Amino acid sequence: MIPKWILAAVVSAIVSFFATPAITDEWRPRHPLYPADLANNLPFPAGLDEVFLAGPKNSAEFSDWLAGLKKWRDERRNQLRYDGSQYDRADLAWTQCVFSQVQLLIWDRSFYDPEKSEYTVDRFLRETEDRIGPIDAVLIWHVYPNLGVDDRNQFDLLRDLPGGITGVRAMVQQFHEHGVKVFFPVIAWDTGTRDEGIPAAQSMARLMKEVGADGINFDTLESIPREFQNASDAAGVPLALEPQFDIHDQSLAWSNLGWNDWVTWEGKDYPFVPMVSRSKSLEPRHMVNVTDRFTRDKTDSLQHAFFNGQGYTTMENLWGFWYGMNENDAEALLRFTQIERAFAENLRSPEWEPHTPTIQDGIFASKFPGQNTLWTVVNRNEYEVRGEQLRIEHQAGIKYFDLWHGTELTPRSDGEKDVLNFEIDGRGFGAVLARSAPINEPLGALLALMRERSKRHLSSYSRDWKPVTQNIIDLPATASRTSPPAGMVLVPEADYDFEVHGIEIEGGNDPGVDVKYPWEDVPRRFHQHRMHINPFYIDRTPVTNAEFKKFLDETSYYPKDIHNFLRDWKNGSFPAGWGNQPVTWVSIEDARAYAAWAGKRLPHEWEWQFAAQSTDGRLYPWGNTWNSQAVPAPETNRSMQPLRSVGAFPQGSSPHGVLDMEGLVLQWTDEYRDPHTRSAILRGGSSYRPQGSVWYFPQTYRSDEHQKYLLMSPGRDRAATIGFRCVMDTR
Repeated sequence: MIPKWILAAVVSAIVSFFATPAITDEWRPRHPLYPADLANNLPFPAGLDEVFLAGPKNSAEFSDWLAGLKKWRDERRNQLRYDGSQYDRADLAWTQCVFSQVQLLIWDRSFYDPEKSEYTVDRFLRETEDRIGPIDAVLIWHVYPNLGVDDRNQFDLLRDLPGGITGVRAMVQQFHEHGVKVFFPVIAWDTGTRDEGIPAAQSMARLMKEVGADGINFDTLESIPREFQNASDAAGVPLALEPQFDIHDQSLAWSNLGWNDWVTWEGKDYPFVPMVSRSKSLEPRHMVNVTDRFTRDKTDSLQHAFFNGQGYTTMENLWGFWYGMNENDAEALLRFTQIERAFAENLRSPEWEPHTPTIQDGIFASKFPGQNTLWTVVNRNEYEVRGEQLRIEHQAGIKYFDLWHGTELTPRSDGEKDVLNFEIDGRGFGAVLARSAPINEPLGALLALMRERSKRHLSSYSRDWKPVTQNIIDLPATASRTSPPAGMVLVPEADYDFEVHGIEIEGGNDPGVDVKYPWEDVPRRFHQHRMHINPFYIDRTPVTNAEFKKFLDETSYYPKDIHNFLRDWKNGSFPAGWGNQPVTWVSIEDARAYAAWAGKRLPHEWEWQFAAQSTDGRLYPWGNTWNSQAVPAPETNRSMQPLRSVGAFPQGSSPHGVLDMEGLVLQWTDEYRDPHTRSAILRGGSSYRPQGSVWYFPQTYRSDEHQKYLLMSPGRDRAATIGFRCVMDTR
């Protein structure tokens, strides 16, 4: 078992991606990454004290603490020569109201229906907003973890989404019709795939303009190169620029919003006294969306966001395994973002007063002055706290409202102070509004909503988390044969210790990572099972272009989703001299169609692995010692060259005489589905190995490791490195 608290790896080649040097600091402290031996090539990420300010130790220190905060803010602005004019832009004013953002993987089944070949934006919004409330923005994630399976770069993969640029633009427009802004990511570490030929900033600005998107999320960055703002302005498209990590340098001036991704500090305890956001203190109009992806109880990060008047990014489909919010967290987010959205103007007040004094221990509040005055309150105690909570200077004509419960408060007043009495759930939230004007329609609607929802205490919502169910797709048996068909070899029956593990980069061995075999109760990374293998026939080599051409000629097969089908063929045939090369650019559906025509089927993964290993559990088909002559030389150029022919590396033969099990092409085996994701297990690493980052689609030569490939649609799933071989049952 790999230890759970290992620091992760990423590449230093990011610097060459941008004209302006930038540092990547994506870490996985809690969930080990592969390969672990590269974990030392990453600069240490920003520490807590660089991003947050500690709160006062007690109420007696508040005045001095607040004075120190203001002094630091003024000095830091001078150091940065801060210019906040970017926040005055009317065309980017919406960024100050993004309180709920969702990262949406293109592989999420709520987003695209491959049967109907259509985006299902309404379905995604309905299923998401029913749980966490209205969302303001969505980050459509189309790259990692499949990026690098072939030489298509991040921009190619955006163009390659179903419907192409036209289809993506229509999909973006559907989000806009619901009032949801759309971001796409830029991947700083993508330096090993096809060279785009122009700077990334220009490519991204042009693409965002073409699809009508609103912003760019900068994966792994905490500082955005200025040329992205320049390229955006030059293209005439006002793009919001959003780094993954909280900004603490001069780029605050041109990055209207950002994430505060707590992945950096996983495993570190959040202090009892809430921390204060430095970026919020420097520029109250800078919107930060906090996110805490792998934590099953997100109370700390949710309370931090609300206390600081910041938004939240929900990440649930984490690279193909579902890390759904528990009921308590989802309900908390739904409620407090309703309040934040209603009082967005208060939350950008330059007079923000974090840690304004409260009466009871463990209750912390932030004061946001304005035309009204708003207090956001969190209870850091594990128990409910009732009674007097806030003591406020008395002002004639002021009314107070408990926004969390949707009721008006009657203060106890001594002529100088108004004392407010209300209850807060253990580890819960509260909000108070002071207002002299009568209740208007928006406030009345908010009070009614919160009054209705608070009929059920937040504490009654479950904090339990469990992985979703997952199932393998059945493979119908073939007609039996007593002798091997041409091009196939017999794999005899045996009792077999099937042992394999997934090489996904993130997730550790948490339940839900990787796949669930039929004999298991939950998906997990590491698998071991004693099983009996019935005899079967397997193709000696992967299916070739010539063999697939025969299938097309005899069946006139034409897939419903034709995109990328046999992409490297011309005029209905493969290029001259390619007949004995493995066919690629075929989806798992295409491979199944060929297999059915041939009276065969795709192999179960354990059949494929047994054909490679036999019963001795060897690491490679040829033995336990690496042999570079058994596989094609790794191809590390940014653009792929034609594949080698099948059967060209006889030293790679398995004990059963099966060839090209590793190192030529990836090969389709089983498909898995859960309510949110479809995926397939690929076996046999390809010869294409993009360089520069450990974040590319993971590859392996080992017979006891497998790759999980996320599925969206046949057109998008096809790749230059994925082929297949077939099996046939003997009984």
